[in-house]
Amino acid sequence: MAGLELLSDQGYRLDGRKATELRKVQARMGVFAQADGSAYLEQGNTKALAVVYGPHEMRGSRSRTLHDRAVINCQYSMATFSTAERKRRPHGDRKSTEMSLHLKQTFEAAVMTQLYPRSQIDIYVKILQSDGGNYSVCVNAATLAVIDAGIPMRDYVCACTVGFVDETPLADLCYAEESGGVSSLALALLPRGGQIALLQMDARLHQDHLETLIEAAMTACKGVSKVLDEVVRQHLQEVSVLARD
Repeated sequence: MAGLELLSDQGYRLDGRKATELRKVQARMGVFAQADGSAYLEQGNTKALAVVYGPHEMRGSRSRTLHDRAVINCQYSMATFSTAERKRRPHGDRKSTEMSLHLKQTFEAAVMTQLYPRSQIDIYVKILQSDGGNYSVCVNAATLAVIDAGIPMRDYVCACTVGFVDETPLADLCYAEESGGVSSLALALLPRGGQIALLQMDARLHQDHLETLIEAAMTACKGVSKVLDEVVRQHLQEVSVLARD
């Protein structure tokens, strides 16, 4: 797919968005009563479900116990029906293992693990429908689930995938853009302090474009954080109304 197809002369993308425009984000918190925290999030046509258990005592090998902070365990998977091609192994493959590690690194930078020594926090994220930006959508869904579980965080951790077409950075890529040969990166940010929790690149990118892309990604993440903040505030209002009743 040529770059000209991804961005028209009028500055519109394949799905009608402007270059810096995010996909529509819709989310709900507290979707599972059995879990300590849960959230469902849609970002465009990518849909994810996140569930959090903990903090609780360490399970399995005690040798993994950390005496000064909690261990964060993340597991990423994709539903077999999440893409047009049915996945034979929805979890446990190399891509899922890599994504689980990225999520673990991201939330280790955001969760105040020092408050829960010798314990474990489990974060499970499943992609129900995939249309690009899977890592970013998982981070955003898991952030809401961790907040729903009442686990203290240094800040919201928000993520976005950005790409570069015709000298123009594109925010929040969809699958068609990701698979169209675009140089892209995924960035997770703690917006208030501007701390980057994770920066991931799967393709080569000229260093002259790197700073521009990072700035575009940070701006997009700050936009996502405003949406997540609204979701949290709305959820708290609903919970407080139910508590009064």
